[in-house]
Amino acid sequence: MKMIRINACALCTVLLSVLCSSKVAAKVYQDTLHQDSVKLKQIDKNIAKKISSIPKLKGTRDTVNIKLAALSPNLSLQQIVKGNLAGVFVQEPNGEPGTEQSMIVQGASGLLFNKKDIYALQPAVYLNGVPLVQDNPFAFDVQKYDYNRIGPATNLLAQIDIDNIESISVIKDPYELAKLGPNAANGAIYITTKNAKGGLTDISLNSYFGFVTAPKVNTVNGVYENNFRKPFYAKYASAENYAGYASYLKDSTNTAYYGPSNWNDLYYQNTPTYSVNLGITGGGDRANFRFFGSGTKNAGNADHTSLNRYNLFFGINMLPFKWLTVSSAINTARLDRFRNNSLRDRFAEQRYIPDLSNPLSPNAAIYQGFLNETKKNVDNNRSTILNGNLTLAAKINKLTITSSLLFDYNEGIRDYFTPSTLLDGVSYISNYFGYSQRILLNNNAAYKYEINEDHTVDFELGQSFQGDTYKYNYARAYNGPNDFVKLNKVQGDVLKDDYLNTLAASGFYVFRYIDKERNNLMSFYGSAKYSYKKILTVNAILRRDGTSNGQPDSRWVTTPAFNADWDIKEQLLKNNETFNSLHLSGGWGRVLRIFLDDRFAAGPQYRSESGWYEEPTIPGYGSALGINRPYESGFIGYGIKVPTSDRTNLTLNASFFKNRLSAAVTAYNRNDNNQIIGLPVPFELGYSANYKSGMNINNKGLELVVNGLVTDQSKSLSWTTGINFSYNQNKLKALPGGVTELILNDNKLEVGKSAGSFWLYTNQGIYNTNAEIPEGLTFNGIPIQAGDPKWVDYNGDNRIDNKDKVMTGDRLPKYVGGWNNTLSYKNFDLNFNVIFALGQKAINQYEANRYGFVNAETGNSINSVKEISSWQIFDNGKNYPIYNPFSPVDAYRVDQDLFLEDASYAKLRSVTLGYDFGKAKFFKKSGSNLRRAYLYVTAMNLFTISKFSGLDPELINYNGYYDGANLTIPRTFVLGFKLDL
Repeated sequence: MKMIRINACALCTVLLSVLCSSKVAAKVYQDTLHQDSVKLKQIDKNIAKKISSIPKLKGTRDTVNIKLAALSPNLSLQQIVKGNLAGVFVQEPNGEPGTEQSMIVQGASGLLFNKKDIYALQPAVYLNGVPLVQDNPFAFDVQKYDYNRIGPATNLLAQIDIDNIESISVIKDPYELAKLGPNAANGAIYITTKNAKGGLTDISLNSYFGFVTAPKVNTVNGVYENNFRKPFYAKYASAENYAGYASYLKDSTNTAYYGPSNWNDLYYQNTPTYSVNLGITGGGDRANFRFFGSGTKNAGNADHTSLNRYNLFFGINMLPFKWLTVSSAINTARLDRFRNNSLRDRFAEQRYIPDLSNPLSPNAAIYQGFLNETKKNVDNNRSTILNGNLTLAAKINKLTITSSLLFDYNEGIRDYFTPSTLLDGVSYISNYFGYSQRILLNNNAAYKYEINEDHTVDFELGQSFQGDTYKYNYARAYNGPNDFVKLNKVQGDVLKDDYLNTLAASGFYVFRYIDKERNNLMSFYGSAKYSYKKILTVNAILRRDGTSNGQPDSRWVTTPAFNADWDIKEQLLKNNETFNSLHLSGGWGRVLRIFLDDRFAAGPQYRSESGWYEEPTIPGYGSALGINRPYESGFIGYGIKVPTSDRTNLTLNASFFKNRLSAAVTAYNRNDNNQIIGLPVPFELGYSANYKSGMNINNKGLELVVNGLVTDQSKSLSWTTGINFSYNQNKLKALPGGVTELILNDNKLEVGKSAGSFWLYTNQGIYNTNAEIPEGLTFNGIPIQAGDPKWVDYNGDNRIDNKDKVMTGDRLPKYVGGWNNTLSYKNFDLNFNVIFALGQKAINQYEANRYGFVNAETGNSINSVKEISSWQIFDNGKNYPIYNPFSPVDAYRVDQDLFLEDASYAKLRSVTLGYDFGKAKFFKKSGSNLRRAYLYVTAMNLFTISKFSGLDPELINYNGYYDGANLTIPRTFVLGFKLDL
């Protein structure tokens, strides 16, 4: 293996939030209320019990070490949990701050062929019991390119400030997920904020400042590119081919391309990144509060990208009567994203590809002129988030009644303008406003029945209503009267304003898109918990869930779940001194899966689709909206059932040697059944697909978590270590109607294979002469000639076609995990964190486009775009055969294993060195009230070990393709401090 160098409108701004700690939440329904002093309760009982059950893992809980994670300048939840939770694979394909990221828990439940697919695979994220609502992928329906969702496209999970977090846990137990309900069909991440503590005033101040560093770049100019192409032309080019040689490379005296290549200092920068926050907790036993506020600038190291985040958080807990607890919390955040100036992203937004025959010049003086023009752009991106809850909990004898109102709202705005000087004399403008909102009303009653001191039964009945709304307004316009008209009006009073033609009246060509979805979920459940001494616990639940996104005959689904926990230590090994604890737990559960799209509930329908294959997003012509059958998006009939997810888990966990060592191993099996997929239909019907139920996907695997105290010498060195390791196997079990194979564009599904497999031709070299070619051999009807690839003819019919493509590789890793270590000496400590993902493959589309330069340049498509960053070379680049680039077989096509690479990696993600002045003798002698005064320095993304020839294996897109277009994950250095008073 070799080392790769990692270089590295709206609502108000930001308001309030707070919630009770998970420890308090877990005791809400266990502790009796004291006379005048009561421990305050967590807001949502249902979620609280999920956390209280996780200690079945004892010392090996699937929980992030918050104290250590808070020392790294991570922006998003995905970055915080990366490598720190067993069975959770995080994809961060772009180093640009604020871009969307992905989490997949215990394997993918669906397809991974485009960016829209990834939305359906995400776990539910609970912030203090509130299931956060994310952007809905239905906006992709009006997009031509599968890159960024229209609007700000900001990662909404970047709202989390880790300095206000008490705990982050992953929930994978089938019974616990069943209690959470349909939201958690893909697993759940539970976040609990820091809580007020009765009678204790606490003030904390945390801050860091540092830099993201520019990578070292080997820049090139036209000389390198010309030399790269020479062998191809010398071997295969005709006079006609030479006549079509790239115009920008024909004249070697053209200093724009053959002069100095010194663009990198204008594109890559060492950029400051910083954060500061303040938390105040106070009150007494009968009423207490917590306030938290923060400001953060997370910077990128390229293209002047960054994200500014502002948080406010306030919560209060009150005990007006000894039998009644009132808890309320509000959390708000604002995310201002400063996006890149990439040509590809701009052209994708504009849906217009200008003349690409002359790419950006690598010369700094000329490139600066381009940057001066981009300053005329307008690209405002803002997301505003507000969520919170109000909970009333009453306990009368052994009966506890809880009622909770929970809500989450986020909205995004993007104003965009491009002057005519950057778009072939035509200006462009667009405006987006969209929001997602969720409101929940939960009610439940719990009763504890004690049969005797050895046997107890806890009963619970609950009801929940959830209403989700997603909406967006999007308008784009071309060819304005001048470059001074920059912001458009896309909203107005329909009774007074001709708002559809506001811009058209000024000469713009206007296109407008509006969509809205409302989804409701009603749930009822009953559960029982039987406990025998401290030895055996058995839980069972029965749910009845109804979703508005289901068809009338399958809208309501009944789902059961159960689990059991056996304390082997207590029953069989009570006097054993080796084991401090030994538990065996197992469970099975079924959860309803909710469709993200409401159109599956409607049956046959009409849609506003008046476009064509190359431009499917045209809603009408002129001022008339077109309504027609959904030929482009596919036919939806009746008989579509709501999918379900079945899980089975078995966990053995133990702690040894006076709790110095703890370990847990889990085996799981997960079946996601009856999912929707589009099947091909006869061409003459005109539909792109016919959607049917019946796709089943299985994931099974093992997880291992080990934590240990290697050495503990109070006067010398102490070393703690922890590792999590997960294995997952994905397999497609069934397709609708007994179909065993299904082709979806350039992808294929085959029963018995992974749903993430690539479908590729097998490359075995090159035909150097015509004599080597079997007589009559063709590729999709085109005769194979000398200089073409030697693809394997598996079926021996002397024709290379789709029948010779094979399923190979996998887009997702088989093994993921992380390794954390902390070494302490007196008041010093050193922490380092390694993460890894092994067994995944990737297609190097970047190299395919680079070697296939002839087709890329003549095609003038979105894939032909050359960014300024293309004027560089990498030390780890691969060499490919010199095929005939002019051949009609497209020798460097991407759907062949020539470009399939091992994308496994291990990364030293962070190293932190710190010193706690609060423990120093001179602080103690001075009588200071400081509980902690911690100074630290952290380095992030130091190096990666991988065979992958691209810049960074983490930069591979969700579909398994590496296009080299995303910004690097930067190497970051920060100096920070943490003060607790």
